[in-house]
Amino acid sequence: MFWCKKSGEEETNKLKVEKLPGRKLIPEPVRKYLVVQQKKDPNLLVNFRAVIRKNEKGENSFDIRLFDESEATVREVVVKDYISLDEHLELIFYEGWFDKKSGHVELQEKRTLMAKPEVPVFSENEIWQKVEGLSQPGSTVFFYLGGSPACGGPFSRGAAVVELNPNYPVERQKKYIMYTANVDGLKPVNKREKIFDSDRPKEIAKWIKARHYKPPSY
Repeated sequence: MFWCKKSGEEETNKLKVEKLPGRKLIPEPVRKYLVVQQKKDPNLLVNFRAVIRKNEKGENSFDIRLFDESEATVREVVVKDYISLDEHLELIFYEGWFDKKSGHVELQEKRTLMAKPEVPVFSENEIWQKVEGLSQPGSTVFFYLGGSPACGGPFSRGAAVVELNPNYPVERQKKYIMYTANVDGLKPVNKREKIFDSDRPKEIAKWIKARHYKPPSY
């Protein structure tokens, strides 16, 4: 029996896949470039993440893409690394390269970075009145959140959605159902996570008010 070694050509043609870094916070040279040179509001960059890959411009030089992680979550897009955005170019706000040693940065703005819209912050009493004002079975009211597991929206953490239970007053069914939901643009998405149900609008208003606030400045 004769054994043959694999040819050099076969070895050369083996697919070698470079493992790219996962998403991370914006590298400091890039963040400084955006805030100091481009005069971007740092509050608008809070949810931004970067994906990078080595390029041929130098030992410390990397290609970079910046995206809003909360937007990706709302749209159920998992961004693992630089090339995973090839199929979701619409999520990229900035693309270019930087040198982490020299601090040189070149970026192209792919999407306009817009300030979050101004929306009111309601008092606990106002929230209670809006919840109690629901009159049609299945009707809803929502409030933006600054603290919750959800994502998106003017306060960055989705919204609380209160529904007038369409099955109320069936036995063991409570009047209101409380959900959290991601927000796409200004509207909660249909996919919601139930938190609790209650017959007491003041209990709901208290829960919401504890999380209904504008996030602190960074």
